[in-house]
Amino acid sequence: MTAVAAIALAVWLYLLLARGGFWRCSERDDWPATELATWPAVTAVVPARNEADCIGESIASLLAQEYRGQWTIMLVDDDSSDGTGDIARRAAGSDPRLHVLTSRGLPAGWTGKLWALKQGLDAAAALPQPPRYVLLTDADIVHSPDSVSRLVAHAEHNALVLTSLMVKLACESFAERLAVPAFIFFFQMLYPFSWVNRRQSAVAAAAGGCMLVRPDVVRQAGGIEAVRGALIDDCALAKALKAHGPIWLGLTERVRSIRRYHTLGDIRRMVVRSAYAQLRYSPVVLAATLAAMGLTYLVPPVMAIFGSDIDRVIAAGAWGLMVLAFQPTLRFYRLSPLWGLALPAIALQYMLFTLDSAHRYVRGRGGSWKGRMQANVLER
Repeated sequence: MTAVAAIALAVWLYLLLARGGFWRCSERDDWPATELATWPAVTAVVPARNEADCIGESIASLLAQEYRGQWTIMLVDDDSSDGTGDIARRAAGSDPRLHVLTSRGLPAGWTGKLWALKQGLDAAAALPQPPRYVLLTDADIVHSPDSVSRLVAHAEHNALVLTSLMVKLACESFAERLAVPAFIFFFQMLYPFSWVNRRQSAVAAAAGGCMLVRPDVVRQAGGIEAVRGALIDDCALAKALKAHGPIWLGLTERVRSIRRYHTLGDIRRMVVRSAYAQLRYSPVVLAATLAAMGLTYLVPPVMAIFGSDIDRVIAAGAWGLMVLAFQPTLRFYRLSPLWGLALPAIALQYMLFTLDSAHRYVRGRGGSWKGRMQANVLER
């Protein structure tokens, strides 16, 4: 058992010292505000399916942007049955910058969101002045007034083909405090942002709630069609775009999600939708992932509590490093550092969600979201 405890400790030493410093949460949109000689045209594309609770506030924040170039918003109403499009129109009033498009149905081989994005991108390309940048943003996202200006300036100064912000998620209910910081921590561990932002690194990722892209480069990469069946569409698009130029991903407090997760059941549905897709629907990868998470997150506390002699000391050291690594994420979400002690239990919950995701896929209910079963929609 000493060897198992030692391996767990070695894993945490690697994660803290050699995994791109992911745990520090240091990649943020905290650059100084800068000016451009000319502000290029930008269009926001917002896919929305039954978003009556969020869409008004989201559209209002986009219309309130202090952007000095041409600024247009394309809302793609994806077969909503709750009046999403009408609520958006009321939020805009007579503002001509908002265009509400009605989705033309869902073709085979496409996920709903990506089909909506394609229609929005096509509409943006048909504008009298096609945009240099397109902001892909979700219907539950609220932007600060300087959000678009800062994103465009950063993209222009660094010749970025994709600039993405991991929006700040709501973290108020018990379920959100339990799961949201860990979700951000795990995502950064999987895709260290410093590696994503390094041109020489093959690691590519993005956060779908806020992605500023160059539409001409999207076309060079094969268009949205190239990732049309991907459930984890943001990272799939990031991988395609990084082959054509530099990308950037970071944390932000300027862009936030107003979608609430009141119960663990709400969190479970969000995670279960795509967890097994992240593992490429492979039982072998699933088994390896669960074994690795068990070694990394469960072995240290179990052996620290129930082990003996040197095993307990080594395992306690690994658990201590785990708690330490989680602290910057907890500070970012303004939570007590004591939540760090609960990370093993939270990780176990995510392991169970992943098993549930695989089980639903096997039953033909994978990728369930708002009435659609979208897992693996492309022919294998």
